[in-house]
Amino acid sequence: MRESGEMYLETILVLSKEKATVRSIDVADYRNFSKPSVSRAVNRLKDDGYINISPEGFLTLTKKGLEVANTIYERHIVLTKILCKLGVEETIAADDACRIEHCISAETFDALKKYVAGHIDGK
Repeated sequence: MRESGEMYLETILVLSKEKATVRSIDVADYRNFSKPSVSRAVNRLKDDGYINISPEGFLTLTKKGLEVANTIYERHIVLTKILCKLGVEETIAADDACRIEHCISAETFDALKKYVAGHIDGK
């Protein structure tokens, strides 16, 4: 999956935590993307089995889509926390985490997550 698809899935996940229903317009507003760009992307995600689109236009993640979204969202949270602990301002840390979360290997992320658990969270 490409970075843009991961971002859309993560956005749908985040919005679904805040709202009862998520529509393409919500994704466009949240990401400040054009409606046609979002429409193309969500249709591609639907065709690839990552989301469902109801007749009313509500977007929901499939099991496959939820797995990807949860992975990217976890990476975002952990990487933001690490960068903030290193002294990076929170907004910058979140922006940088958003870029890193799509290209970091699972092995490196798992090592960082273990480090956070042992050193930053104090476990």
